[in-house]
Amino acid sequence: MQFSSLIETFRFLDFIDIMTVAVAIYFVYKQLKDTRAVSLLKGLLVLAFINVVSHTLNLYVINWILQQGMTVLLFALPVVFQPELRRALEQLGRGRIFNRAQNVSEAEMDSAINEVMAAARVMSREHTGALMVFEREVGLGDYIDTGILVDAKLSRELIRNIFVPGTPLHDGAMIIRNGRIMAAGCLLPLTEDRTLSTELGTRHRAAIGLSEQADCVVVVVSEETGKISYTYGGHIYRHLPEDQIKEALRTFMERPRQTITSMWKWGGSK
Repeated sequence: MQFSSLIETFRFLDFIDIMTVAVAIYFVYKQLKDTRAVSLLKGLLVLAFINVVSHTLNLYVINWILQQGMTVLLFALPVVFQPELRRALEQLGRGRIFNRAQNVSEAEMDSAINEVMAAARVMSREHTGALMVFEREVGLGDYIDTGILVDAKLSRELIRNIFVPGTPLHDGAMIIRNGRIMAAGCLLPLTEDRTLSTELGTRHRAAIGLSEQADCVVVVVSEETGKISYTYGGHIYRHLPEDQIKEALRTFMERPRQTITSMWKWGGSK
């Protein structure tokens, strides 16, 4: 079909059709980018690409295996993406589809880091346990939903109030998104690593567990020892001076896309 004839036969309903599909794709993207499901989606796209390549190159065995696997995945996807589907329907009912996340400047993020470390310093002296999560590129919407929505400007005073022993939110984690406290009292997954030191309690194991599943950075204040540590990539970094922890947070949060392997030499291990 010639391009000119395509234009001539193009109807207003065709435009509506295309826009509807575009909005649907955008909606799906908005839902997935805020959850761990985006990693699963990337894996599916890789499998689809391999399937196309194997079909083009006539790799019959690989192509047959992938086609059988894709058939199984079609039935498994509703189960795998059940939390995201539920949230999407809830947001559709509440009219929150097109909420847009705001970016945060480097100065604002630096201020947030300073406030967190100032609060951690005081809680360390008082032996007040705390879990403070910095969200990065992998959304933590699943875990935000397990706590109480706060969506407040971050300050050291508010952080300390959240973690006051005996208050409703002190046992859970506080999640920071774009320099703001999004939620508190959040439940985090515990790591299943059996090689961890017995010195590490539930709070540290939860920090490690979340960092195994997302690219977040978690600051931990030990209730028993008062020591401040942080976790990233399933590793815990302990016995570090405050300035070093603060610099690590700056590197992770203000320059999130840069290579971070050089920081792993700063000590700490599972």
